[in-house]
Amino acid sequence: MANIFTEFAEAWSQYDFIRTAFYAGTVCAVLASCIGYFVLVRKMAFAGHALGHIGFAGACAGVVLGWGALPGMLVLTILAAIVMGILGERAQKNDLAIGMMLSFALGLGTFFLAMFKGYAGQATVILFGNVLAVSPTQVNELLALTTASLLVLLFIFRPLLFSSLEPELAEAKGVSLRFISVVFYILVAVAVAAASQIVGVLLVFTLLIGPAAIALFFCRTAWLGIAVSLFVGVAVTWASLVLAYFTGGPVSFWAPALLFALYLLGAGLSHFRG
Repeated sequence: MANIFTEFAEAWSQYDFIRTAFYAGTVCAVLASCIGYFVLVRKMAFAGHALGHIGFAGACAGVVLGWGALPGMLVLTILAAIVMGILGERAQKNDLAIGMMLSFALGLGTFFLAMFKGYAGQATVILFGNVLAVSPTQVNELLALTTASLLVLLFIFRPLLFSSLEPELAEAKGVSLRFISVVFYILVAVAVAAASQIVGVLLVFTLLIGPAAIALFFCRTAWLGIAVSLFVGVAVTWASLVLAYFTGGPVSFWAPALLFALYLLGAGLSHFRG
């Protein structure tokens, strides 16, 4: 064990891309874990999954237009998030409409990929992510997005929690459910775009849902649930990067595998406790 830590410490000091990957992974995990808690509380899991697929189309369009994957993904997911937020509960409850939007987004992404004349491996990066290829400039962009998103989340925390648990009472107290819905959908879109840098758009569901789902097994208060979700998300991201370094397996495999194992453990403990 000591040799493993020594070897990794040497790699950390020698290779910039390893440090950059850890910085990017930490930033993305923090945002996705915090936003993901409210995604589950508001029962928006399927909508969050759909935004990931919509982000695929946006990323492909951004690559074709020369913007880059992240700006293209942000533009299209935020536009879709605004529409979903305006529709409110109608969008969340209409699985058919979301499913059709999801399949159309995948087809649109495939169309843009067919137009792309550059390196074909870009498609794999968009779909499954490659945190080891993230540049310091991208880390700064992700840090700015995460900081802004968390400040907005902190600003709307109380009305967001109130409207998530008691929407009718919150509306009666003067909380604008539509405004809160639109703002939160935009935060989900940003979290999806950020998390896709690690696990890709097809597995973005992993960081957005996994840590929060594990936290809900053990936590009954919002602040504690967010804290546990944050801890699980960051710990799994770090462990995935270490395992990827020593095994050669991709982070987009290790992160879902570790979260699935923790989810099963949490479900078993929760069942055992009754």
